[in-house]
Amino acid sequence: MINCGAEMRAGRPGGDKDVLIIGAGLAGLFLALSLAPRRCTVISPAPLGKASSSAWAQGGLAAALDPEDSPEAHAADTVAAGAGLVDPVIARLIAEDGPARIKDLLALGVPFDTTENGALALSLEAAHSRPRVARVAGDLAGKAIMDALVAAARACDTITLIENTRAVGLIRDENGRIGGASLRRTDGDDSIFPATARETILCTGGSGGLFRVTTNPQEARGDALAMATEVGALIADPEFMQFHPTAMDVGRDPAPLATEALRGEGSVLLNADGSRFMSRYHSDGELAPRDEVARAIHAELLAGRGAFLDTRNAVGNAFPEHFPTVYAACLQAGIDPRTQPIPVAPAAHYHMGGLVCDIWGRTTLNGLSVCGESASTGAHGANRLASNSLLEAVVFAHRIAERLREASLGEAGPGRASVPGDLPSETLQTLRGLMADHCGVVRKASGLSRLTDWLSRTERQHGPARALVAARLIADAALARQESRGGHYRSDYPDTAEIPRRSYVDKLTDTHIMEEMRT
Repeated sequence: MINCGAEMRAGRPGGDKDVLIIGAGLAGLFLALSLAPRRCTVISPAPLGKASSSAWAQGGLAAALDPEDSPEAHAADTVAAGAGLVDPVIARLIAEDGPARIKDLLALGVPFDTTENGALALSLEAAHSRPRVARVAGDLAGKAIMDALVAAARACDTITLIENTRAVGLIRDENGRIGGASLRRTDGDDSIFPATARETILCTGGSGGLFRVTTNPQEARGDALAMATEVGALIADPEFMQFHPTAMDVGRDPAPLATEALRGEGSVLLNADGSRFMSRYHSDGELAPRDEVARAIHAELLAGRGAFLDTRNAVGNAFPEHFPTVYAACLQAGIDPRTQPIPVAPAAHYHMGGLVCDIWGRTTLNGLSVCGESASTGAHGANRLASNSLLEAVVFAHRIAERLREASLGEAGPGRASVPGDLPSETLQTLRGLMADHCGVVRKASGLSRLTDWLSRTERQHGPARALVAARLIADAALARQESRGGHYRSDYPDTAEIPRRSYVDKLTDTHIMEEMRT
């Protein structure tokens, strides 16, 4: 249960904090609200609700809410989608906690869609065996959830909000304990401020901005992975990036998303001559797992046949009412989805890899926790089940809050944070292009080797910029995994290994190991 007071405390960078939450998306704000009555400080790189992937989530939040559904079925679908690398204990944990977290969001004022009899309206998405995705106005779930959380956070007297500020380094003492972060303003002031804390929680989102075509904010470039790697946190499965198959191919950066729910409603994929093609790639057609659909569209585009999402029969004139976000993006691009198919292409969408943590969100470093897309909890494996990301974020935020709410927290000794420079804009765009070309939907050794060689040369020139370090984690692990599994596809190793193994990276000891999946 979330219970905050009614007065928001303004904050400034620097100073001593008790609990420091870095990131103000769904994971960060839900965690901050759940911590009450414990005070916390939330760091947001932009005004609350802006530049957050959570606000752009269209599909919704998956939970077993229908009487004919069950957490067991939801967990089974999660395990099946993850291509052998989902921890079944974690899948069951998030599935069982999901309905309670939906009730928390309803209590915060999230206006989930309902049926005529007042029950939550649930949608079917790819690889789910039953409709179980709670939505808002068709495709406005992320925005509606974030609007409710932002309003609650601004009214909560236990939360200090520091906006237009980002973390640029983690403070580590001589014993390896994390004691806060170095912060920098994002509104023109380049000065750096230390913010010490007894517990620091990374909720900074994913890594899609490292790729030329992404549905994420451009600023989502794996900062959490890079900062945590530098201070010795263990990273898992960084090679597994999920490419959403139906980003709108209209030349915008980031690319607008054509939600999965459109295919759940019966929309179909066509090539340029109007022929459906998904049945040639997978027996489930348009409702195949995301990695399968992404590779099918990628193949059609490479072959010059084009790829389009045809919503004319499935949605038709109801488009403006049922999917207002997609409809507005289409109109901005000069497309009327009621009468025209939507050009689509795969885009970097969700990073399944991240900081290793336990079932309470603790990383391998004392004083450091992680939540949301920055984390590797074991929930997503090699291929995230649609709409499980928002679910995982609120479930683990709630668990971290339960652990910390009344805990007696340790304190780090004197420490320091290393703050590398940012990449020049032109170099960053080159990196994004190389990541898309050589570490994208289809990968092979020759391209990955060219990418890692470029990363090495560029790091010698510009130093360990966060974007280079995060890209290196992904590329090195992709080169080491000599198989195809889930979102990681190697054209030179197209088969899936018989024994599923997770990938672990410890950069302080320069160690990369593949460990057999334990169930």
